Amino acid sequence: MISRYMRKIMEDIWSDQNRYQKWLDVELAACEAWAKLGKIPQESLGNIVNKATFEVRRIEEIEAVTRHDVIAFVSCVGEYVGDDARFIHLGLTSSDVLDTAFALQLKESSDIILEDIKLLMTSLKEQAFEYKSTPTMGRSHGIHAEPTSFGLKFALWYAEMERNLKRMLDAKETIAYGKISGAVGTFANVPPEVESYVCEKLGLKPAPISTQVIQRDRHAQFFSTLAIIGASIEKIATEIRHLQRTEVLEAMEPFGKGQKGSSAMPHKKNPILSENLTGLARLLRGYCLSSIENIALWHERDISHSSVERVIGPDATTIVDFALARINSVIKGLVVYPENMQKNIDMTKGLWNSQSILLALVEAGVSREEAYRWVQRNALAVWENRGEFKELIMNDPDISATLGRDAIEGLFDMSHHLAYVDTIFERVFK
Repeated sequence: MISRYMRKIMEDIWSDQNRYQKWLDVELAACEAWAKLGKIPQESLGNIVNKATFEVRRIEEIEAVTRHDVIAFVSCVGEYVGDDARFIHLGLTSSDVLDTAFALQLKESSDIILEDIKLLMTSLKEQAFEYKSTPTMGRSHGIHAEPTSFGLKFALWYAEMERNLKRMLDAKETIAYGKISGAVGTFANVPPEVESYVCEKLGLKPAPISTQVIQRDRHAQFFSTLAIIGASIEKIATEIRHLQRTEVLEAMEPFGKGQKGSSAMPHKKNPILSENLTGLARLLRGYCLSSIENIALWHERDISHSSVERVIGPDATTIVDFALARINSVIKGLVVYPENMQKNIDMTKGLWNSQSILLALVEAGVSREEAYRWVQRNALAVWENRGEFKELIMNDPDISATLGRDAIEGLFDMSHHLAYVDTIFERVFK
């Protein structure tokens, strides 16, 4: 399903063609570095740069025999270059090419994901301001608490995505390191100057120290960041799923013309997009764990991380790209029902004002324990369908004698709960 929807540009990053091209970029940069050091004749370098190319199908044919992808790749390129191919891969080990190229792919993926986050933030900001003054019931433990602004939900998600933007920038910085340091990272057969040149040319930094591989804590941070982004998307999707429930129906995913919700029940409109995103977030958490497991390799390197990264590299970045695009479309097309929000606010007959009454009694000199008992006995009466909360409070001899009817009337003002919405918006959107 993912492959039908993912952006072509992310697909291109993880294509065999682009992967081998990144390998070739590393190899050619290394040849240029060697030439600067006088180890490769300029004429040979010119021949290599002009002729070096590859064919994916031919690499696969060679690999079927060699059972080694980098050897197959170098052999394929050598068929195009001729005698000067002896200078290609000079002093390098396979991981010099693989890890440096993998960093380039992850870096390119980061740029797409960063743009996705920015687009989502734009949509969230637009909806936040659209519904800034729309009252809705806030809930804790799934139970009505006190009113809030529907726009604050979007503002909250915006602020979290802003943090995810920073996390992704940090992850991109952490992953953008290459290594050309040889079989165990000692530069025994390739000097640091080659590594410096290759990394600078490719837009990476040289790892300050490496073994045969770049250390996988860098990758773990990257994939952990993707998992956090996925969890943030799931957070939004979970809220939308709740709001779309028949008993709530304060907001709903867009439902297209001709769309069908159930093979058996024609009336159904299901939050399938949000449910799908919830499932994808689970995959991202699994990939995160896999990347953490990759940190501990044997000695200077083993190959246990390789099979994992061949899966989680393209899958995790593609899923995040897809998920961000999908949640953005949901937010932009969200169907909102302010009238149902007000209906749900009214459902508990004013109970959401209980804290206002409690605090007013405390300020009037009543002990908190006594005030709590006075308010709670009236609140419980509402739960038992014995009246409206304001009416019960007005008729409570203790409360009315302490506060007076006019003061009680003023405590049931919705504007009290939304008084600082503008202040919060100023903090979030600066």
